[in-house]
Amino acid sequence: MSKSVPVGVSARHIHLTQEHVEVLFGQGYQLTEFKPLSQPGQFAANETVAVIGSKGQFDKVRILGPARPASQLEISRTDSFAIGVKAPVRESGNIDGTPGVTLKGPAGEVTLEEGVIVAARHIHFHTSDAQAWGIQDKQMLKVRLGGERGLVLENVVARVSDSFALDMHIDTDEANAAGANNGDTAEIID
Repeated sequence: MSKSVPVGVSARHIHLTQEHVEVLFGQGYQLTEFKPLSQPGQFAANETVAVIGSKGQFDKVRILGPARPASQLEISRTDSFAIGVKAPVRESGNIDGTPGVTLKGPAGEVTLEEGVIVAARHIHFHTSDAQAWGIQDKQMLKVRLGGERGLVLENVVARVSDSFALDMHIDTDEANAAGANNGDTAEIID
């Protein structure tokens, strides 16, 4: 039985607390939806912020909504070199001891003491998909990306929840190495 999953390529983006949204955009400000994402209830916002590191900055980093309990910047390893931040590979939400950056919006600035990560490659599974394929939450998987520059990715984290939709998330460095694009498919091989 083939275990094919759709591929989603995650460019650099940021998740913000409501408090940080209001500091950056003004009191009472609410993020507005630019387009829905693959995960139910998640969206790319119209709003962007500047991200400033010790060596450089990125203008117009897209905010993903809705607001979260902690602010978190997800970048690629190449991005981390460009702005001078030694971001570790971590699962989303695991930001303890990570470096910070300064964020600049139209209404103000926020300095994050921590929260910059290179997101661990992962696959979101709805509980029913995971059960059908015998996959457990936090299980490490091996996944093949096909194509002209195909490769096998190891240490792909399974994330299982009733609120998830089946989708593999890799960053731009991983996608470029494999020549992969949004909407391609990958196969779980182990």
